[in-house]
Amino acid sequence: MRIPHHLSRSETGRWSFVQRVPVDLEEGLIVVRPHLLLAGSGPRAISLAIVARGNRARLSGPHVCISMEGSLMPSINRIVPGSLFPGPLSTRLIVASLALMALAPLAAAQSLSPAIESRIARVEHGLSTRVVVKGAPDAKASIAARMAFYDVPSVSIALINDGHIEWARAYGVLNTNEQGAATPASLFQAGSISKPISALGALRLVEQGTLSLDAPANGQLHGWKIPDNHFTRQRPVTLRGLLNHSAGMNVHGFYGYAQGEPVPSLLQVLDGVAPAKSEAVRVEATPGTEWKYSGGGYSVVQLMMMEAAGHSFPELMQALVFTPLNMKDSTFAVTLPSAWHPRAATAHDSDGRPLAGGWHVYPQSAAAALWTTPTDLAKVVVDIQQAYSGKPGKVLSSAMTSTMLSRGLGEYGLGLYVEKLGGGTSFSHSGGTDGFRSQLYGYTHTGQGIVVMTNSDNGAALIDEILVSVAAEYGWPEFQITEKVALDSDPAVNATLAGHYILAGKPAQIIAEGDRLYLQSELFAKQPMQLFPESKTRFFMTAQDMTVEFQQVGREKPSSFSLGRGNSTYVAVSAE
Repeated sequence: MRIPHHLSRSETGRWSFVQRVPVDLEEGLIVVRPHLLLAGSGPRAISLAIVARGNRARLSGPHVCISMEGSLMPSINRIVPGSLFPGPLSTRLIVASLALMALAPLAAAQSLSPAIESRIARVEHGLSTRVVVKGAPDAKASIAARMAFYDVPSVSIALINDGHIEWARAYGVLNTNEQGAATPASLFQAGSISKPISALGALRLVEQGTLSLDAPANGQLHGWKIPDNHFTRQRPVTLRGLLNHSAGMNVHGFYGYAQGEPVPSLLQVLDGVAPAKSEAVRVEATPGTEWKYSGGGYSVVQLMMMEAAGHSFPELMQALVFTPLNMKDSTFAVTLPSAWHPRAATAHDSDGRPLAGGWHVYPQSAAAALWTTPTDLAKVVVDIQQAYSGKPGKVLSSAMTSTMLSRGLGEYGLGLYVEKLGGGTSFSHSGGTDGFRSQLYGYTHTGQGIVVMTNSDNGAALIDEILVSVAAEYGWPEFQITEKVALDSDPAVNATLAGHYILAGKPAQIIAEGDRLYLQSELFAKQPMQLFPESKTRFFMTAQDMTVEFQQVGREKPSSFSLGRGNSTYVAVSAE
């Protein structure tokens, strides 16, 4: 192969590209676009993003591992990709060496057509927030740029089109302290996406006659029973109710356990006994009367499945779901097998720091413990689509798949959020553990869908922007960009709204900076989100599709505000 004159090979076998880039590292984003960089089987163009914010900066790019050397920082001569580094950022000249690992692009293995490669490129460079200010310049961005902005070290995507997996790509690095590039085979914690996968297994046991959807759950439990109380005496808990989150169970979600911490058994989790960090799983409302998300309920499902089948949960799910769907990169093992560690993404907090030990452990397997890849999860989406359309499913029959995708209480079926759209149904679930965020989405009537997985607490906002880009390219019925009119901001009004609040039990802050107003809440993102005025008391955001409305109640300072997100409203009260 002929080597371009501006590329040279180092003793380590990596290729280097040296470029002088005049930049001004002030607040904001600089995208460096080398003409040619080598990755895998040949040269290809990529984009690298540098984000500068205050006295910190970050470098990111797809399919690459990058080190920087030179005069950027007088005290640092090697910068790990994705890392944050301190120091003066007033320099106007970067002289950098970009070292690239020989990472073969997946497209070569897939033999993707030029048309599909072009679609991928448009998705990669079409990211946008779902809401934009009317009249503002078009602000489409690249995946690399938004990864850098949100401090997301890696993201992996599997795209479903016309009822099959059309392509899969991964971007960034598995650990900001190391140089392992993410690939489509990299493993991520799926968090609550564990629930629909577990529901598939439970429903298959129902079809096999091992479990019953509507018989009392306690009649199908043996060693441990759901404690009876006045709620269960009115109506019993059933497997259908547990899978639909309408069984009246408590415990919304679970805390993870750091490496080296004692990990509770499933029974200790159910009874809230040390070393479990969560309260006992109990019925706190009459089953079947209200929808309330309950990870605790899925721990009951886990025990029901294990006792009925006489196998451990990982063994059971391997036989019921993973083997039929050829999901070779998925496991419910509480302790990730050591042979899988080199492919496992490291969890990162909202500041971009890797979690000690790499990730936390979740003994609540059915609710939160799945390790997998987007490609494996995309196989689930495709099988659900096929079974729903009347074709033979590899896990469930068409009738049971229809039951799974039929709403019970809330916006939920059995293991999945579902919504009727035109002539079909969308089905989805998000997932989050400490340092991971993921999303699964599919349509029954179009054969379209996606799975996106990230290794950052900040991943949800990036995922939403990727969905906007995919929807635009593939003509999805959702995730279109909405334009909203913003009024002129009043600094005096902003000053009265600024203050400290408590939102969903967590601190939140309204920040006034002259004619700009921001919401800071780590419930949604590390970065403050700008609020654009629709009136003196009502504001919208572009970072996420949410609204904020302040209640003055006759005071100069508001006593509270309500935050609207989708069909839900959350009230924040003043902490001052």
